[in-house]
Amino acid sequence: MKKFKKEDIINLVENLKSSYPDATCSLDFETPFQMVIAVMLSAQCTDERVNKTTPALFERCKTIQDFADIDIKELEDIIHPCGFYKIKAKNIKLCAKQVLENFDGKVPDNMDDLQSLAGVGRKSANVVMLEAFNKPQGIAVDTHAKRISNLMGLSKESDPSKIEQDLVKIFPKEYLKDINHLFVWHGRNTCVARKPKCNDCSVNKYCEYYKKK
Repeated sequence: MKKFKKEDIINLVENLKSSYPDATCSLDFETPFQMVIAVMLSAQCTDERVNKTTPALFERCKTIQDFADIDIKELEDIIHPCGFYKIKAKNIKLCAKQVLENFDGKVPDNMDDLQSLAGVGRKSANVVMLEAFNKPQGIAVDTHAKRISNLMGLSKESDPSKIEQDLVKIFPKEYLKDINHLFVWHGRNTCVARKPKCNDCSVNKYCEYYKKK
C-alpha cells in the first residue's frame, strides 16, 4: 500500500475542509439517545429521509422510557419510511431497555458499552461518540469512506473494521473529527459511486485512481 507523508495527509484534510466548509453531521438530534436512534434508522436509508421521520418519532417518544414502552406496531408505523422497520423497531425498544437497565438511563460514552446496545455496531458507535459526546475514537467507515479509501489508496481492505485500522494509522488523532464528516460530504458531492468527478476533485493529486486514469 502507498505510504503517505504526514504533510500530504494534512494537506489532503485541509483541501477537503476548504472544499466543504459546512461539513457537519447531517442527522438532526438533541440528545445522545436521539442520536443513537437517528443513526440506527439511517442504516440503508438516507439522512434526509431519517430527518423527515424523526420529528414525529421524537414528539411521540420524549424520553428513553417512552421508547421502551411504545407499542411496537405503532413504532413500526412511524419509522416505516426508513426501511427495515421491523428489525429497527425491535432494536430501538431493546436498546432503550438496555440503556435504562444497564446504564441508569444514560447513553454510555465509550465504544465498548455503546456496542453492547442492540442495533449499535462499531460504525454507529463511532458516530455517536463523535456527534453526541464530541469524543472521536476512530472513523465511521460507511460506503463513502470505504470507496474513497480504496480509490485513493488509503486502504486496500474491503472490511470496514480493517479499513478503519488503516485510516487511524494514517490520520493524526486531531483530524478524526474532520475526516468523519469530510469523507461523507466528499463521497456525496464529488467522489460519487457511479462516476467519480475526478477532474473537479480538490485532492486528486493524492489519489491513486486518478493517477491511473
